[in-house]
Amino acid sequence: MSQSRFLRIAALIVLSLLAFGNSIAQAERPNILWIYVDDMSDWMGCYGDPLAQTPHIDSLADGGVTFQHAYMPAPVCSTTRSALITGTMQTTHGLHQHRTMIRKPLPDGLLTIPELFRKAGYLTFNEAKDDYNFQRDRSLMYSPEFKRPPRKQVNGHIVGRDVTWLKQLKGKSFFGQIQLKGGKFEGETGSNFPAKSRVAENLVTVPPQYPNHEVFRNAIARHYEQIAETDAQVGAIISALKTYELWDNTAVFFFTDHGGPLPRAKQFLYEDGTKVPLIVHWPKGAAHITRHGDSRPDLVSGIDITTSSLGLAGIAIPDFMEGRDLFADELQPRSYVISARDRMGNAIDRIRTVRSARFRYLRNYKLDRALYQPQYRDGYATFTTLRELHAQGKLTPLQASYFDVESRPKEELYDLENDPHQTVNQAHNPSFKSVLNEHREVLDQWEAETDDKGRYPESHESLKLVFKSSQGKCVNPEYDFLKLEPGN
Repeated sequence: MSQSRFLRIAALIVLSLLAFGNSIAQAERPNILWIYVDDMSDWMGCYGDPLAQTPHIDSLADGGVTFQHAYMPAPVCSTTRSALITGTMQTTHGLHQHRTMIRKPLPDGLLTIPELFRKAGYLTFNEAKDDYNFQRDRSLMYSPEFKRPPRKQVNGHIVGRDVTWLKQLKGKSFFGQIQLKGGKFEGETGSNFPAKSRVAENLVTVPPQYPNHEVFRNAIARHYEQIAETDAQVGAIISALKTYELWDNTAVFFFTDHGGPLPRAKQFLYEDGTKVPLIVHWPKGAAHITRHGDSRPDLVSGIDITTSSLGLAGIAIPDFMEGRDLFADELQPRSYVISARDRMGNAIDRIRTVRSARFRYLRNYKLDRALYQPQYRDGYATFTTLRELHAQGKLTPLQASYFDVESRPKEELYDLENDPHQTVNQAHNPSFKSVLNEHREVLDQWEAETDDKGRYPESHESLKLVFKSSQGKCVNPEYDFLKLEPGN
């Protein structure tokens, strides 16, 4: 055999081996699926809740990792979703107002996580809700060959649910999001009060920040029903993944965008507004995840979901991302998680919070307005009941304080170990002075280092659009300039 022929054959063998190796690597790449739930707290069996009926979610926890202290960067959907899809805090790039009325493109070089997966050869999809505070061509983010199912197939009642659309993913490497209604299912507004629930109202516990009233007992029972319905949806998704031979190579991230719809939860920065369930299930080869333990106590930010998803897929995490890879060998656990509240629809506010292992610190920047401002949730049965009881003088000082400007403190500090419902503000307690100073410094440093965009006022152009969209139901002084304009 001539030397040239030998070299050609050797080259072909090498190329064949490389191609074979690449095909194996391609086949072994994990799929990443986010089951992304609206408005839902972690009232689940795997989180120790005795009333929860969540067998399917619990099964995810049994086969994966349950994070006990996961917190979203905001207590409302559009800002949280903007943060997670970019892996950055929403305050870093001006995505912090819910909802942004003038949606601008992302800064140059800032890519979303589905774009990074597409660049790595993955099919990407989001079957429904985006809700981002920026402008982006959806075709850049999600693969056009994915056929989106009708919304009712995903979020209808579990009886007769059609999840056959998952069949199109068979044999493909994918990064996808399935959106579930969670706390928006069946009567978030309370307009159907009293709502039915499989959990009896006499079994629920009303926390001290709310009155022990039939409306609140029913609202809490309703949320258990919403969680149980979500669990059934998760069960249908798991069954479909197994049916279409996707289960054994799919890492499932189950989480919610913020806490449930009770008054001091959604939209606010207390535990019940920012704390979410986070479960990562990895059926095959789970050793590299579970070596830290099936239940992890470390502090997690929602943006860590983004970076951890890239890490599991072996995709390089870009420098602009602010999250941490929860499964990296070199992981440095967080000592603090920061979350932010800014404009919520027409209600303008600015609050920042620092969560450490034992404490929650909040800084209120707008002391000229009450915590509960007029906004779109005013028609909820819980809010109408609160206003009625407040007018009748039947609320406790704590419950009434959320309506009163005079009661709003500049700073709040809660000892979660001894006060899990955050009812006693320790900010003026001399015994906690060093703790207070520590959390102050953390927040000051973070605001400066990230150039927190919440420090800058929203433009008049944007506020005009907010005013128009809310039909003039705006009471904050930031809207006063409109009174001087003709026609207002």
